[in-house]
Amino acid sequence: MSLIKLPEINASAISRVRFDARPDALERWQPDIRSAASEDASISIYDTIGWSWEGDGVTAKRISAALRAIGDRDVTVNVNSPGGDFFEGVAIYNLLRAHPHKVTVQVMGLAASAASVIAMAGDEILMGDGAFLMIHNAWAIAIGNRHDMAAASAQLAPFDAAMADVYAARSGMTSEQTAALMDKETWINASQAVEDGFATGLIEDSQITHDTNSQGQKKYLALVEASMAKAGHSRSMRRNVFKNLFSGKPGAAGKDATPRAGTDIAAQLQHLLNTIKGN
Repeated sequence: MSLIKLPEINASAISRVRFDARPDALERWQPDIRSAASEDASISIYDTIGWSWEGDGVTAKRISAALRAIGDRDVTVNVNSPGGDFFEGVAIYNLLRAHPHKVTVQVMGLAASAASVIAMAGDEILMGDGAFLMIHNAWAIAIGNRHDMAAASAQLAPFDAAMADVYAARSGMTSEQTAALMDKETWINASQAVEDGFATGLIEDSQITHDTNSQGQKKYLALVEASMAKAGHSRSMRRNVFKNLFSGKPGAAGKDATPRAGTDIAAQLQHLLNTIKGN
């Protein structure tokens, strides 16, 4: 497969710019939506891109390992993600585009922000009924004086251009047209995505299921994360809050972390959410 080249990203800016999933995407994300089929040659992206509350989230390292395991075959990528880290998203996008066989991306629920970039890697892009793509300019939290704000704006511009080029290459629009959609923070439903060239077809309802066991805690976590981000809490502070909500290795909430004994995690998260909203 031919790899769509993204504009060069200034490596010196990587250590200074950190991207987060947008609060509105976290609020609208329904983490229970899944593919009904369980295929051997498939990859599931059902979490934030990059860091998540429960561990590493979906990373390029994880996707690379999955592609190696699938090997010399077509691959299906099932997506339901509110987005997250731009650099991880671009790395995953490039890994999928470099795969030597057909890549089918199925947007089961939401492909927002970095996840929408990943979705563009499909040779075939299918969307479920009620699914959305959400595209927007790079979103980050910056702190400092007006010079820091101006520097942050300058650092974000190349990333916006890179995403606009990816959307343009997929849809057939010009980069200026896709940049205008990003400026408006556009939510694109399934039928509109097909009409505009962002997707190639639709998924039948029978191919989508709802895993109610995954809904409660993840949704509360997403709502708390969104509220903390809106309140201006840094990523490191948000991480510390979530680490303290889970047991496991000291100072880290690992993949096998479980709620602390004697606590109701949903009630605890709801209390935290109410506290944040009350401030």
